[in-house]
Amino acid sequence: MNFFTRRAPEMPAAEQALPGREAPLEPGDRHFVNGNPIKGPFPPGFELAVFGNGCFLGTEEDFWQIDGVFSTAVGYVGGFTPNPTYDEVCGGMTGHTEATLVVFDPGRVQYEQLLKTFWEHHDPTQGMGQGNDIGTQYRSGIYPTTPEQHKIAEASRDRYQPALTAKGYDAITTEIKDIDFERDFYYRFITFYTNEL
Repeated sequence: MNFFTRRAPEMPAAEQALPGREAPLEPGDRHFVNGNPIKGPFPPGFELAVFGNGCFLGTEEDFWQIDGVFSTAVGYVGGFTPNPTYDEVCGGMTGHTEATLVVFDPGRVQYEQLLKTFWEHHDPTQGMGQGNDIGTQYRSGIYPTTPEQHKIAEASRDRYQPALTAKGYDAITTEIKDIDFERDFYYRFITFYTNEL
């Protein structure tokens, strides 16, 4: 037996997932950099995009710096446990991945531009992890909130794969999974700009 071999992370089945809680955990009201709301209502015509591309403590900043992005927030998506805590998600028994919500003005920035940032700021071929961060909560995912976003996301993935293959990378493991934002995205209770994790 090799003590240095780590078992590959596996997604829990729905019946194995932690039960969570009924009441949502409140994240706060405003973005700590620009002061805009992180929960709606958002300005009319703005869209929501959700991405999972590794530890959200680092990936959120990639998006809030883009011109046309109104607000960002971090949370969990793609799993089974309602209103999970950070510790529960890190334990691997919620099925969720760490995710970044991007609220954007499509008149100033297109969804394709957000996808470009997504693809270029992580390795979408690593499966259940990013670099030294290993676990289902670090998997790569795009979570479209509209049918149009879904089509654009799939086309974008199909364009990136040949470029990755040419560089010697494996197949993209990014999941593309439609969500109902109000039902499926759970804000993180304590955000990284406080003194607590």
